[in-house]
Amino acid sequence: MSGKRKLGRATAHRLAMLRALVTFLLEHGKIETTVTRAKEVRSLAEKMITIGKVNSLHNKRMAFSFITKKDVARNLFEKISPKYADKNGGYTRITKLGPRRGDGAEMAIIELL
Repeated sequence: MSGKRKLGRATAHRLAMLRALVTFLLEHGKIETTVTRAKEVRSLAEKMITIGKVNSLHNKRMAFSFITKKDVARNLFEKISPKYADKNGGYTRITKLGPRRGDGAEMAIIELL
């Protein structure tokens, strides 16, 4: 899916983690994570919202195959994507928080606008 960052994980582990993060972002509207993860999640979440704009069977199958919770995928088509019908991208915001206390990793909040 993403050709940018490996995030120190095997491919299957990385994709599972990113799918979970995208699902949580679409479910709660805001998550706190590291900056590099947030940047990866941004591209995947924006792709999912763009897919959700067109309510076709093919798009539903693509969304349901990526998002891990059925009700979140359903919400994507019914509530989330219609809010952004007039926008072409830029559905998320990343706000940096500073270093994490334990290991100094740069933290950020990614949220839906």
